[in-house]
Order: sequence, then structure tokens, then C-alpha cells
Amino acid sequence: MKIIMLGAPGAGKGTQAKKIAEKYGIPHISTGDIFRANLKAGTPLGLKAKEYMDKGALVPDSLTLELIMDRFANPDCANGYVLDGFPRTIPQAEALTEALKKNNDEVDYAIDVDVPDEVIVNRMSGRRACVNCGATYHIVFNAPKVEGKCDTCGADLILRNDDKPETVQNRLSVYHEQTQPLIDYYNGFGKLRSVDGTKEMSEVFDAIVDILENKESK
Repeated sequence: MKIIMLGAPGAGKGTQAKKIAEKYGIPHISTGDIFRANLKAGTPLGLKAKEYMDKGALVPDSLTLELIMDRFANPDCANGYVLDGFPRTIPQAEALTEALKKNNDEVDYAIDVDVPDEVIVNRMSGRRACVNCGATYHIVFNAPKVEGKCDTCGADLILRNDDKPETVQNRLSVYHEQTQPLIDYYNGFGKLRSVDGTKEMSEVFDAIVDILENKESK
């Protein structure tokens, strides 16, 4: 079961990816985790990536793909994986398709967690983080017991710059320009499945399970 997760920042695809991985006993793979693991282990690919990162440059797509394909070769991927955060652009998707094809392989599903922009802005602008211990809250969905104060350590809660409405809107603009075309790309292969990400987290997960177990309504 080889799955790619799609969806705008704040759509909840990372949370769903972890739940899928847990249920089906397959690894949840993110590019950030791959970079960290290779850097920590000092692998040849990790050292190559470090050269770019030390200069503050983006790691080239070709090297990122090498790292991902190397990760897929691990024994824990024998029954599949959930890939989260890659591809982000059409060239990356095309390169991934070709790399998999060389191994007589392909993804089974690209699952799009679909959430309208205004819902994402409201969700993310409601987040609050503790300045001391890093605990996170949401003023609607997971409010602290005392407004503006952390339940754990009592320190102040703040709205992080990344969660400010104008920042979220900018990230969404980049997503629509670069990443949303992937929906058409995977739809063209018959791999795309969409779920309504505005529903409760458990309902979104149930919809994904129905897709993976081929119970979804056509």
C-alpha cells in the first residue's frame, strides 16, 4: 500500500498520514525526517545534503529523490509507506513516477485532504503556543483552561508568526501555484482520491480507510 498525501498546509494531512501508518503498520515518511536521519547517521547522501543546507540553499530535487528512493529500499517499506511532503511540484512528481517505474513500481493512491482556504486560515490563526514549554492549543478546538496561559507550566501563550492569517494566506498562495496541480496530475493516472478535510478528524480517517479498503462510493 503505497500512498502519497496531498493537501494544503493546515489541512491535517500529516495527522492522517500518521494514523494510516499506525493502522496498517507501514512507515510514515516525511522529507524532513529523511534529512534528519541521514544527517545524524552521516551517510554519503546526508553529507551531500548538508553541503547545501550549510550554505542556506535548498537541497536539489534530484538529491531529495535519491534520499527518498534510498528510504523506500529499507525493509520496513516492504508492505508500503505513506509519503508526506513530497512531491510538491509537477517536476518532482514526474521524477518520482520515473524513479519508481525503473523499479517496476508505482504508487497506489494519492489522497487529497481537501479543505477550503478560509477554513484553514481560521484553523491556523486559532492556534496558540506556549513560549516556555512549546505546548500547543487552539482557542476553539483545544482551548487552555485559563485564557492565554499554558495548562502545563502557566507561561504565556502566543500566536506564532507562521500561524498569522497573512502568513497562512501567503503559504496557501504558494500551494495553489505549485502543489495543487498535482491533483490533476495524479487524477490523470487514476490514482487520486479526495476526502472532505472539514469533517471531524475521525470521520476523515474513516473516509480514508474506506478508500484504502476499496469501500468508497464511486
